[in-house]
Amino acid sequence: MTAARFSLDDLRHLMARLRDPEAGCPWDLKQDFQSIVPHTLEETYELADAIASEDLDQIRQEMGDVLFQLIFYSRLAEEQSAFDFDDVVDGITRKLLRRHPHVFPAGTLESRRSSDAPEEAQIKQRWEEIKAEERGEKAQHSALDDIPQALPAASRASKLQKRASQLGFDWENIEGVVDALHDELAELREAMQAGEQAAIEDELGDVLFSVVNLSRHLGLDAEATLRKAGQKFERRFRFVEARAEEGEGVSATPRSQLEDFWREAKEAGL
Repeated sequence: MTAARFSLDDLRHLMARLRDPEAGCPWDLKQDFQSIVPHTLEETYELADAIASEDLDQIRQEMGDVLFQLIFYSRLAEEQSAFDFDDVVDGITRKLLRRHPHVFPAGTLESRRSSDAPEEAQIKQRWEEIKAEERGEKAQHSALDDIPQALPAASRASKLQKRASQLGFDWENIEGVVDALHDELAELREAMQAGEQAAIEDELGDVLFSVVNLSRHLGLDAEATLRKAGQKFERRFRFVEARAEEGEGVSATPRSQLEDFWREAKEAGL
């Protein structure tokens, strides 16, 4: 006989039991919104890793871990009589209905459009208009107000640039982006020659910001591109380590020999 499958309600009940002041889990009882955030970030990155590996069973497991984070936050809020998980579901459903008028023209789940879908560019433009209206309702007057501060730096830089670009503040062509990157590199070199640490940090930040901008103009995601570069470095360095271990190890191998191993890794397509 197949065991009964647990439901979302069961997970919510489990969470309530974990937070039971008299018979709950001591660790779960100590947590609050702030203390859970690092775990949420870790679980989200683990889900991203599972997706990158295309392991569907692992994706399923990691999705469950991320879902549990949301259930945990909802329980914390429910204990404060602020909101519960049903309010979260209601809120996101209403938001998506509002932001997809090309699918739900009357703003209801039952409504359907009577003609073909508009062009993707029109959909994107309307999406941004709706988001701007929502920012106005939240008293967010800048186009940049709702870009989270806690985003990874490259992702946040790209979002800032995209938002400014939507308002016409952008380079007209990619040559301008490349020229700006060269200018920033020259300014970084000047700061390095002057030995001014604060200026070096400032100019290096401008260089990184410009690289993200170049990625955006090339149609690439800077965060994903840098992640792939890190993975490539990891593959090649592991190869170097393995070759060096045939002798006395990496730390005892001359730099010139390590560089030869690195070239071997590149030639092997790693």
